[in-house]
Amino acid sequence: MSTPTSKGPWDQAPEIDPLILLAMRGLPSDFADFPRVYQEELRPALQAQEAERQVAAKNSVRWSWVGGLVALLGAIFGLFVFRVPQLAIVAGIIGFAVHGAGRGPLNQIGKRAKKMIVDPVVARFNMAFDPDPGVQESIVDLRGAGLVPDWDRSAFEDRLTGERNGVDFEFFEAHLEERRRTTDSKGRTRTRWVTVFRGQCLRFQFHKTFHGQTLVLRDAGILNRFLGRRGMDRVKLESNQFEDAFEVFGTDQVEARFLLTPDLMQRLIELEKVFRGGRLRCSFHNNELLIALEGGDLFEPGSMFTPLDNPDRVRELLDDFAAIFNVIDSFADPEQVARAKRESDKD
Repeated sequence: MSTPTSKGPWDQAPEIDPLILLAMRGLPSDFADFPRVYQEELRPALQAQEAERQVAAKNSVRWSWVGGLVALLGAIFGLFVFRVPQLAIVAGIIGFAVHGAGRGPLNQIGKRAKKMIVDPVVARFNMAFDPDPGVQESIVDLRGAGLVPDWDRSAFEDRLTGERNGVDFEFFEAHLEERRRTTDSKGRTRTRWVTVFRGQCLRFQFHKTFHGQTLVLRDAGILNRFLGRRGMDRVKLESNQFEDAFEVFGTDQVEARFLLTPDLMQRLIELEKVFRGGRLRCSFHNNELLIALEGGDLFEPGSMFTPLDNPDRVRELLDDFAAIFNVIDSFADPEQVARAKRESDKD
């Protein structure tokens, strides 16, 4: 079932800036009121921060040049004048630190802008958002389902939880690293940290039970050897197009084919595109759908070197929310979806 899109009631609202209408066009009908919210609430708040952003952006560029110059001079004097490579290394570290310090104020403005944009969306849909949630217990279940590998160190951010059409959901971003040690010929041990997963994790709890387990892996070649599929057989899909894109394994062949409709498969591919990620994998088990995909940060305010009141900032964040809603609506009870739409229309 497709999430309905709407040209929106704002088509009859000439008082809204046409640039805002253009930026918001094509969003799901859930967000029909956000052009007005952006124009009346968000844009003034963002514009109030613009002068500070401009100053911080200029200072950031200036300190980046200073840091780069320090690193360059350190390399020249350390490698070619004094022939002390350690000097070049120290200068590089100092240069990088100067660059980072220069970005500090700009990063703080970005965090405030992100909160300004996310808060009204979260409030509209009765969700909870925590940009720094700490350790997420659900990551253990994703590992148990065979969606992420083992790790030794982890970091998490941007946890979003809520309920939609009778489906409880959880979203967070994870960075998992593995400790690897090597020993050289002199017996010296070197430790390094290797990223084994960086991306998005989603958990949906449905009010129905999956009798078996179905594991869907985006066709990623040799990588799939490291993901779990013990006790499951390969499932042949009806669509050759999706056979080329996914590898599917399950304990119940009939249920797997029932779940993996062409519509759902297309939603999963669209999820990758919107989340700007790849190597998607998911597991249907008990009453849950678990999803992991590798990609960049979501729910971010965008570049701090462009004006804060650019409506594209809001549009990108709304697209992130809409992608999560889209997957939920593929499994939600049709009566729940219809009832939610009627209530939304009344509002």
